[in-house]
Amino acid sequence: MPSKPAPIKKAAKKEPAKKEEKAPEPAPAPEPAPEPAPAEAAPAEAAPAEAAPAPAEGEAAPAEEAPAAPPAEEPKPPTPPPADEPTSVPVELFIEDKNDTSVTIIWSQPENVGPSGLDGYNIEVCKDGTEDWKAVNEDLHKSCRYVIKNQITGDRLKIRVVALNAGGRSPPCALPEAILVKEVADRPKVRLPRFLKQRYVTQVGNKVNLTVPFTGKPKPVVTWTKDGQPLDAKRVNVRTSDRDSILFIRTTERDDSGIYEMCVKVDDFEDKASLILQIVELPGPPATLKIIDTWGFNAALEWTPPKDSGNTDIKGYMVQKADKKTGDWFTVLEHYHRLNATISDLIMGNTYKFRVFSENKCGLSDNAALTKGEAVILKTGIDYKPPNYQEHDFTEAPKFTTALSDRATTVGYSTKLLCSVRGEPKPKVQWMKNQMIIGDDPKFRQICVQGICSLEIRKPGNFDGGVYSCKAKNEHGEATVCCKLEVKQAAVVDAQKK
Repeated sequence: MPSKPAPIKKAAKKEPAKKEEKAPEPAPAPEPAPEPAPAEAAPAEAAPAEAAPAPAEGEAAPAEEAPAAPPAEEPKPPTPPPADEPTSVPVELFIEDKNDTSVTIIWSQPENVGPSGLDGYNIEVCKDGTEDWKAVNEDLHKSCRYVIKNQITGDRLKIRVVALNAGGRSPPCALPEAILVKEVADRPKVRLPRFLKQRYVTQVGNKVNLTVPFTGKPKPVVTWTKDGQPLDAKRVNVRTSDRDSILFIRTTERDDSGIYEMCVKVDDFEDKASLILQIVELPGPPATLKIIDTWGFNAALEWTPPKDSGNTDIKGYMVQKADKKTGDWFTVLEHYHRLNATISDLIMGNTYKFRVFSENKCGLSDNAALTKGEAVILKTGIDYKPPNYQEHDFTEAPKFTTALSDRATTVGYSTKLLCSVRGEPKPKVQWMKNQMIIGDDPKFRQICVQGICSLEIRKPGNFDGGVYSCKAKNEHGEATVCCKLEVKQAAVVDAQKK
């Protein structure tokens, strides 16, 4: 049989596989069960072995072991990657702003964006009551904020956001309820200026121009009232803009005083603020004025407050007096706060009238309250005894307040001796040299003015040195001061002698 040696050679080549029989036995264990491809491949490869001519009976064992080797040598096919999944739902979707034609929404990124990441978002809207969802963005939107434009005012829109990636669309994140396309209504607020939070006071005839700012969206409806009643358009004008309201009175009157209230309203919200306007004028005079008593040089007055205070508090009173002889008025009290006063220092024998003005923050009243009676200051006999004054004794014995000082001079150079003395009556001054009275010697000049005594020695010689003294004497005593005068030779003379 010439065709049978070929299988025998194949069996001989398989002999090394006998040693590997024990090693590949555990190999089939890790093969994954759900993969049918390797299992089907083994029978396909075993078929040629069965088609081969059967070997001899003695070689049956090697022919049966041949199919076990291919699974160990053949590599496993690669596991396919898992399919990508959509992202999780976007979170925290809410309205950031809206107006009459657009709605601005904002949201946060999904918590799980998947292996391939996030490609973008679709923003979808539909009218309330329908399910006709349409994307408003042509291309995928990358950021987490979007303005939905060109909407019709008054429409109610349902809005949702979908995230997209390679795995497809995420579940939508929708607003809990439909949104009305209308300007956001900010609550109205009156911004009353600080100076209007207190009473605003002005005089009769002045102009009033008060600006009160406010806020609110859309534009609030502004109304004004006075003491709870609508304004009198003939007296008060109101001009309102988008930001403030102006209360204007061209010429004020007392009747314009009151509580003005401003109300701003947006939809069901409103805010109010009040201001007090007080129109004042000059007060009237005191209601009554009378002289209560007169004594000595004094007169006591008393009066009552004015009936018309000028729509403000009375700050004080001004009291004046007039002598009946001259009729001239003089102010004796200003800014006086009491309702009674005592006028003093009136002149004896004169008759006086008095008048009182009221005063408020606008000024003094135009008229004054005048006393009906008069105050007569009677003359009374007075014995004047001048006081006895004892005259002070200013007499004093002579006393030297500045003594003479020892001096040294040079031959031919005049010098002066000075001292000062006091005494009452004025003491007589006498100069002496070596206890001898100098007298009217022309070499000496004696001067005594207001107690300052001086003795000038004109061009003294070698014999003019000695002890000089000054004696002062009056009827109460005498005093003497002395000094020593030294006359030196000039240095030039000494040099010539040498």
